[in-house]
Amino acid sequence: MTVLVQKFGGTSVGSIENILTVAKKVKKFHDEGFQIVVVVSAMAGDTDRLLALATQIGYSHHRSRETDALLSTGEQTSAALMSMALNKLGCKSRSVTGMQAGIITDDNHTKARIHNIDTERFLHWLNSGEIVVVTGFQGVTKDGYITTLGRGGSDTSAVAIAAALKADECQIYTDVDGVFTTDPNIVEGARRLDKITFEEMLEMASLGSKVLQIRAVEFAGKYNVCIRVLNTFKEGPGTLITFDNVESNQKMEAPLVSGIAFNRNEARVTLKGIADKPGIAYKILGVLASASVDIDMIVQSSSKNGVTDLTFTVNRCDYQEALELVQQQAADLDIQDIEGDNKVAKISVIGVGMRSHAGVAATMFEVLAENSINIQAITTSEIKISVLVGEKYLELAVRSLHSAFKMEQGAKSETTFR
Repeated sequence: MTVLVQKFGGTSVGSIENILTVAKKVKKFHDEGFQIVVVVSAMAGDTDRLLALATQIGYSHHRSRETDALLSTGEQTSAALMSMALNKLGCKSRSVTGMQAGIITDDNHTKARIHNIDTERFLHWLNSGEIVVVTGFQGVTKDGYITTLGRGGSDTSAVAIAAALKADECQIYTDVDGVFTTDPNIVEGARRLDKITFEEMLEMASLGSKVLQIRAVEFAGKYNVCIRVLNTFKEGPGTLITFDNVESNQKMEAPLVSGIAFNRNEARVTLKGIADKPGIAYKILGVLASASVDIDMIVQSSSKNGVTDLTFTVNRCDYQEALELVQQQAADLDIQDIEGDNKVAKISVIGVGMRSHAGVAATMFEVLAENSINIQAITTSEIKISVLVGEKYLELAVRSLHSAFKMEQGAKSETTFR
């Protein structure tokens, strides 16, 4: 039989009405002969509610065993309700926690990584005709302690289960019709993509697109899992994330830029006047890595008189911790000055077609200049260009770039570079 893994996010299971709607959708696939594993997030708002309860207690150890034990209850609620709804519809269904499903992780609480999944349990349940409803976002250590995978971890759970079961497709259901050229809430003419390459989706997820969590895309790439992003509440083809070279199958006038991603949740730290010698960057960034502070953009200026400047970005919620950590090193490393700004945003243009076409960067920079938007940092790869700008310019920049690259619905696809 064909195995499908279907993941439903917080808005999809945000009410009893929505859960019943999702259950009917799942039953339809099951009636057509598919073996189904359903992965659910907590009901919309539940995780924040649970964190607020911990705050009211005065509990500050956010990366702890107790935090994971608390947060895991959100998914348990939605999984149990979903299984009840399926059973009411006449399906044979069971809900299981990450522990019961045999999802083994490391012991890095609130940011755990999956080590192994016990597929024998899943295959036994599926071959018995059951629809298995799994709590996303969570697993268990080898010592039996509950762990969670971090924000958006239900996507990772779904793709990991699909990989372990060699599922034909992992369907990610959300409240949008698929992957768009950019956020439709900012650009009215944003266009849904029928297909997008794994490379492009990985860049978009890492650069701020909220449709898929980056770890899920990485998992998909590593284990060759086919993903389709669909709308829970509307019928449609969604967006297929493919490992084929989409560019080779498209028309010659296909757009070079597939999407514009952005992230408001950025903060910049600049270290001025540090010694330009081997090991300095490691000493600075290594301390941040040890504290599980993720670094994003890294830009180092050219050396002058043996000193240089180093700029990096972090998640906004890690900004104060990052500042404190580098300030602790300032004296030992002779850092002359430390500057920071937690009101910045990252904007990226992405497309596999950029590999073989010059002029994308020039067009991007010209558009920003025409709108008097200053660029604070630039990073590039073969298929993306990212810039850091003041947060207040984000929407203007995204709309202007989307128009400049002619990405709107119904627009001619060929871009004239300036």
